[in-house]
Amino acid sequence: MSGPNNNSGSVDNEGSAQSATVAAVTDKLRTEILAGGFAPGERLGQEMLADYFGASRMPVRIALRQLESEGLVTIVEHSGAWVSKPDRFEFDQVYKMREALEPLAIGESVPHLEQQQIEYIVSVAKRLHAATVPNINIEDFLYFDRTFHLLTYAGVMYSPLRIQVERLWNTTQHYRRTLATHMTRHDAQMTDHDHSLIVDAVERRDAESASTLVRLHIYRTRQMVGSYLEIFS
Repeated sequence: MSGPNNNSGSVDNEGSAQSATVAAVTDKLRTEILAGGFAPGERLGQEMLADYFGASRMPVRIALRQLESEGLVTIVEHSGAWVSKPDRFEFDQVYKMREALEPLAIGESVPHLEQQQIEYIVSVAKRLHAATVPNINIEDFLYFDRTFHLLTYAGVMYSPLRIQVERLWNTTQHYRRTLATHMTRHDAQMTDHDHSLIVDAVERRDAESASTLVRLHIYRTRQMVGSYLEIFS
């Protein structure tokens, strides 16, 4: 009789280690892109990224595929990968999709939010307010703005809806960063006012009002970004 296969444990360990490496590279690259560490349209060479993250090319390749599915990376077969950079037409289409999907998302979410989640949304909204007025702090604003809105969709029971909303946010991250650098004090005050109204609707569990407010908020942002033509150069 042959003895037990002593190689099975090492194979499992290798697989677990590779999965952990893929997850780490994916998380780090996602964070870098969202934070502006890699510019929109910048080429993402596999060898460069492998050296940057101290990993082999395989986990980098898998990470790029994952981030492509999230809308952060564009991969051209037999050519390479780049940080996604939608043109003005694509931007307009994505924001119109957001205007349709996010009111649905918050309307579906509000009835299912637990009180603890609502309290957390309120606390994040306060930090977002501090990052918005009287003077905008770009990095804090971008972080808390994204966190705030995605938290308001946390009660959505249909996960594909949440995933699609987050993908659209990823696709337009570059434009929100550029917009934040252009926002006047009046723009910031209007944005802050929108957030306050959304928080109030969520606290009252008024799904219909929350949906209407989110639609208007996204429409206003689309018009604001669209007015800065240099963003698309």
